[in-house]
Amino acid sequence: MEFETLAIHDGQAPDPVTGSVTVPIYQTSTFEREGMEFNGGFVYSRIGNPTRKALESTLALLENGRHGLAFASGVAAAMAALQVLRPGDHIVSSMDIYGGSYRIFKEVMQPWGVETTYASGKTTASYESCIRPETRMIWVESPSNPLMRIADLRALAAICGERGILLAVDNTFASPYFQRPLDLGADIVVHSTTKYLGGHSDVMGGAIITNDGKLHTAIRNYQATAGAIPAPWECWLIMRGLKTLKIRMKEHEANALHLARFLEQQPAVSRVLYPGLPSHPQHELAASQMEGFGGMITIELKGGMHAVEKLIKGLKLFILADSLGGVESLIASPSRMTLWALSPEEKAARECTEGLVRLSIGLENARDLEDDLSSALEGC
Repeated sequence: MEFETLAIHDGQAPDPVTGSVTVPIYQTSTFEREGMEFNGGFVYSRIGNPTRKALESTLALLENGRHGLAFASGVAAAMAALQVLRPGDHIVSSMDIYGGSYRIFKEVMQPWGVETTYASGKTTASYESCIRPETRMIWVESPSNPLMRIADLRALAAICGERGILLAVDNTFASPYFQRPLDLGADIVVHSTTKYLGGHSDVMGGAIITNDGKLHTAIRNYQATAGAIPAPWECWLIMRGLKTLKIRMKEHEANALHLARFLEQQPAVSRVLYPGLPSHPQHELAASQMEGFGGMITIELKGGMHAVEKLIKGLKLFILADSLGGVESLIASPSRMTLWALSPEEKAARECTEGLVRLSIGLENARDLEDDLSSALEGC
């Protein structure tokens, strides 16, 4: 079956008791047992819930994976993926990553005894040069946040396979509609389902998908023990979002490409980072492993932070907010917002300049968004 059919039907069959065409919200903490021995059914909602099981099944199918697990947030999913590591292990991460992931590596994993080395992410060789004998995982975002860098997932998977290293890919920016890292050789796919998968800025969640049964068992045991699971209502909202994912992602991409082309012509803009533009340094690589380029654009303004502040103040449709992937268009300053916790030296190393602006392109009319940006950019 095709993507949109899987998103609507698989894992979400009509309720056998009532005939409800949507999966019921099983708002219960516990389930009646037939006896004192565990029979493999549902016993306690932290360990398993029918609504969550339906979501996890659909998430796995959309990523062409065998096993899906849902979590209370994207960082909860990231933490769960990292629990397969042990003190003394080593991570190679792309330098350009979500600030929450960076904080996990620095504030949680490092004190626990797991060190992270950051590759520039501009080339596959930059990752390979950071590998040590104790390296157990390469962690990448592709496209990355906020510089929209593309990792060659096939090449990285080959390197990891040769050396017994796990490849974990945060696929939040692309979504499974535009990219399926497991098909390219990744071992673990991570999502913040808060973003495109939920799609309406009204739910928090995270997900892990894998084809590896041992990884699934280890992460599922952590999920059941640590308990950072989404409630049934959140699971239901994310499933509702998945049903329209194809339609939304196509419109996000169409709007983003229109605006990226427009922004390339603006005098106040020094560069536009969008993988769908031929000017993107990794455009051909993106086209070779993605089926679309998504709805995220990063631009750099010539006037630095002063111009960023003026742009934000002049916008009427773009909302200043930290998230992304919803139906409404959002704007953020990586330097002041998503990567605020980094020192000036760390920001400089990551090429996070004060002039950077991250745009999450929503589903408004593209011409209206263009007019909003055009007016706000005047004088920047």
